[in-house]
Amino acid sequence: MSASNIDYRDPAQPLEARVDALIAQMTAEEKISQLVHDAPAIERLGFPAYNYWNEALHGVARAGKATVFPQAIGLAATWNTELIGRVATAISDEGRAKHHAAVRAGAPTWYTGLTFWSPNINIFRDPRWGRGHETYGEDPYLTGRLAVAFIRGLQGDHPRYLKTSACAKHFAVHSGPESVRFQFDARVSLKDLYETYLPAFEAAVREARVENVMGAYNRLNGVPCCANPFLLQRILRDEWGFDGHVGSDCGAIRIMHAEHHYTQTPAESAALALKAGCDLNCGETFLFLREALAQGLIEERDLDRALHRVLRTRFRLGMFDPPDQVPYTRIPVSVVDSPPHRALAREAARQSIVLLKNNGILPLDRSRFKSLLIVGPTAARQDVLLGNYYGLNPRLVTPLEGIVERLGPDVPVHYKIACPLVGDPDRALGSAAGYARHHDVIVAVMGLAPELEGEAGDANASGDPDRADISLPRGQEEFLKKLHEMGKPIILVLTGGSAQAVGWAQEHVDAILCLWYPGEEGGTALADVLFGDVSPAGRLPVTFYRSVNDLPPFEDYAMEGRTYRFFRGEPLYPFGFGLSYTRFAYGDLRLGTRTVQAGQPLDVEIDVTNVGKRASDEVVQLYLSDLEASVRVPLYQLCGFQRIHLQPAETKTVCLRVEPVMMQIVGEDGTRRFEPGRFRLTAGGCSPGRRGLELGAPAPAWADFELCC
Repeated sequence: MSASNIDYRDPAQPLEARVDALIAQMTAEEKISQLVHDAPAIERLGFPAYNYWNEALHGVARAGKATVFPQAIGLAATWNTELIGRVATAISDEGRAKHHAAVRAGAPTWYTGLTFWSPNINIFRDPRWGRGHETYGEDPYLTGRLAVAFIRGLQGDHPRYLKTSACAKHFAVHSGPESVRFQFDARVSLKDLYETYLPAFEAAVREARVENVMGAYNRLNGVPCCANPFLLQRILRDEWGFDGHVGSDCGAIRIMHAEHHYTQTPAESAALALKAGCDLNCGETFLFLREALAQGLIEERDLDRALHRVLRTRFRLGMFDPPDQVPYTRIPVSVVDSPPHRALAREAARQSIVLLKNNGILPLDRSRFKSLLIVGPTAARQDVLLGNYYGLNPRLVTPLEGIVERLGPDVPVHYKIACPLVGDPDRALGSAAGYARHHDVIVAVMGLAPELEGEAGDANASGDPDRADISLPRGQEEFLKKLHEMGKPIILVLTGGSAQAVGWAQEHVDAILCLWYPGEEGGTALADVLFGDVSPAGRLPVTFYRSVNDLPPFEDYAMEGRTYRFFRGEPLYPFGFGLSYTRFAYGDLRLGTRTVQAGQPLDVEIDVTNVGKRASDEVVQLYLSDLEASVRVPLYQLCGFQRIHLQPAETKTVCLRVEPVMMQIVGEDGTRRFEPGRFRLTAGGCSPGRRGLELGAPAPAWADFELCC
């Protein structure tokens, strides 16, 4: 049966034939109209309008009420793929429910569609980048594992229908500087590209079968990412077998001529992107494909190829099938911010909190203090719960509210903002210091807020969305020092989405917790941890450096000297670090074999025992080092992890597998190969190194093996 004889609305017909049948009935003008994010209706075909732009980074965003989970960097700090999958499943439940409610109500389609432009899986290579909190951190393996879990939760597991369409962004080398992202050319070696910047995207494509990939704003080695055939065709489709659609970041086609000056006209930009493999334009520059077609810069078959990929996604979402045939249409709107989803937000926030220091003051024992003072510029701010790309919720629990609710009416609690987020704190020092004298414990909630780190052009970020300095803002640290002079115990709670150099606080305050941007239940989760309802077990997905002086230039995309994998100095807090309210001991590392044949996996077992007095989670981490490589390789690279729960005196055996790809080296030409030699595996609760042990991480176990080729 030819395409012209098939009704595209007939669900009994094969998917590809239905898409071809629809395209065959369109004029060139109509085809072009469907290649921009705000695609109009084609009334003569009964084809509805659709807006592809929707966001779901840590909850359904920008469309009213939703469950607000911890920002992505906080989700990464849980090191829990099973939890990430449940969070994404809840988000896609709410997305489906809100979409169908909007369709029934005839609401505008912007931010109500089923094509979510999430997750952001760029590598957080430098803590100065303002958008780093949208990512899963600095490690390619951890990012890939969490991305696969999140994408699967968004897209569902139905054999025919997508629950929602996920998007891996921003492909592929994109992490600041934000202020020049429209002009920036990221110069990257093939080795760094394949060793660090691509693996998470490859996992998203090969394992999670992500439906959409978004091209980045910047150029890569001189060529705009959204018109880069090396990225979009050779790697994405030829090497990895991607069969979904590629979209541009918003305005990225326009800036090819307007900012990069890579092309001369909008028609040339549109044609170059389309032919390179970009199928959908967030923006309107693809409307100039009319001129490109007339000028012979493209052929109609170029339109057909892109349109087939884009429309196939809508068909897979069940948009043209009877609702009773698509199982996800029956998800009720009552799931939005339902009690189970709110409980999940609280669980995720609890699991994300990282305990960086504790001299024994935590958990707080209510019988040992009579009054508590809460200070700090972020203690009562709702925006530090939200981060960016967020939904709205009528019950946002700030740190102040969570602590007050937990203590109830019988414990005197006082609150003073006491110092500004930025600027001179002198006027507030006197009164706050006076208050401190009359309280037994001080909880100082400080750090960053969305106005200090964010996306260029975001209304939340004032001035430069990147950070020039990674220290605690000067006025906040001065105020903290003044509080310390009062001689009272201080618990520092850090808000924000990136590493903060809090060296003075590490030496002087009694406890430090990293709260991130924790979502709607952040304050409740903080209180749960402060008062010992749960033991903290979050682990850092990024390295905390001592100073910006430890970092290479921000604009340098070479990985040497960056992240725990290539940084040779001593960090303030190492990647993977985090304390709990108990202690763990690691037994011997048992290898399935001491001689591994190239191409074979290696199974590993380790016994982990809770040797303390409290139940807690532990994150077991496995790192691989190539001790005899002929090229530069990471000092250590994460190759396995598992979050487990242990009662006091309980021992569990954790089984992990080192996949063959982890044993390969990446040459200067970007190709992977096996090379014989000696490798070392290290298992523990933190990345290897002396600093973690100094801070209280358990002693790791290690073992060597030989790789034979």
